[in-house]
Amino acid sequence: MPSAAVALSRAHVGVATSFALAGFAFASWASRIPDTSVALSLGPRGLGLLLLVGSAGSVLALPLSGWVVSHLGTARTVRYGAMLALGALAVVGLAVSVLHSVAATGAALFGATFGIGSWDVAMNVQGARVEQALGRSIMPRLHAAFSLGTVAGAGVGTVATAARLPIPVHLGLLAVLGLATAVWSVRAYLPDGRSAATGATGHSVRRSLAAWTERRTLLIGLIVLVAAFAEGTANDWLALAMVTGYGLPTWAGTLALATFLTAMTLGRAIGTVLLDRYGRARVVGVTLAMAATGAGLVWLGPVPVAYAGAALWGVGASLGFPVGMSAAADDPEHAGARVAVVSTIGYLAFLAGPPVVGLVGQHSGVLVAITIVGLAAAPALLLLPALGAPPRAAPLPEPPRSM
Repeated sequence: MPSAAVALSRAHVGVATSFALAGFAFASWASRIPDTSVALSLGPRGLGLLLLVGSAGSVLALPLSGWVVSHLGTARTVRYGAMLALGALAVVGLAVSVLHSVAATGAALFGATFGIGSWDVAMNVQGARVEQALGRSIMPRLHAAFSLGTVAGAGVGTVATAARLPIPVHLGLLAVLGLATAVWSVRAYLPDGRSAATGATGHSVRRSLAAWTERRTLLIGLIVLVAAFAEGTANDWLALAMVTGYGLPTWAGTLALATFLTAMTLGRAIGTVLLDRYGRARVVGVTLAMAATGAGLVWLGPVPVAYAGAALWGVGASLGFPVGMSAAADDPEHAGARVAVVSTIGYLAFLAGPPVVGLVGQHSGVLVAITIVGLAAAPALLLLPALGAPPRAAPLPEPPRSM
């Protein structure tokens, strides 16, 4: 029987693998978005609506996942979430290339993102469990593992696109190999303690609802919303913007996405040093400004400058989301309720972002539409003081009792 230290080390590797696999799966789909648009004859507005359907799966999964984790535990939730997500992505490939059906693609994409949403919540709960057992912060590195997975997924997607590998073959291989990896990774998970198993639902329903009345929590949620919009816009539209805006082949558009994801990963890897030295508000303010500038450079061009802009955009989008999660969890006693609120607000960006960019892109072109990132970042700079540490033992207000 392994020692406690060995078991903890294995759990650390296992949960990091879950993060990396989730990133790989997401980027594998994102890398084939331009080919999907062509295969289904979708313009920017139609593609935006299709991505909206997919985003709805994650948004719906988020508030339900705490209940699922509390009943199934983190390991089984990740396993079942991976089964649903990876299996549905394989169906996406068939719906696009064999059925040529927008409706079937949307339904399968909804199932895939629902599975990824549940998977995401459960692995974060397990990550917190491992972090508590280690007695040191590892969550930024886990999010970096997710980013590394996206880089690898985008890289493989670039090769698959350039080689004209059929989408069903690409996503089918992902389903088989990814599921085997998911099953292996959760075998090393630590047992769920009471607080870890219940996650965001560990507090009473009244306590969870009360978090929605806190000014600081809501402001952090808005910052995370902007950061998620900056990240999600690049994930969904950057490759297509390069293809339609500059007349590049699809593999070159996917390479721009890989550039963005690589830069975002590097930003997360080195960001903890900067945060410790300069503080949350200052660092996140600079990175949001970098994201806005990078999106502007992608629009301005020429092509080499656009690729440099994609890299700058990636660094700029790297820290807002994880820093927001950390800020929401400053008070361990109420972390679950507050993180749930911030996560839900943040994920609204993935719901509203695709159709907003798609509608603008339908009239002005996708390359112009991505400049919305800069417009969204500007007001968020005014909210940055909310990322500072709250007063010690800040109480969570109770909602008024109904009569």
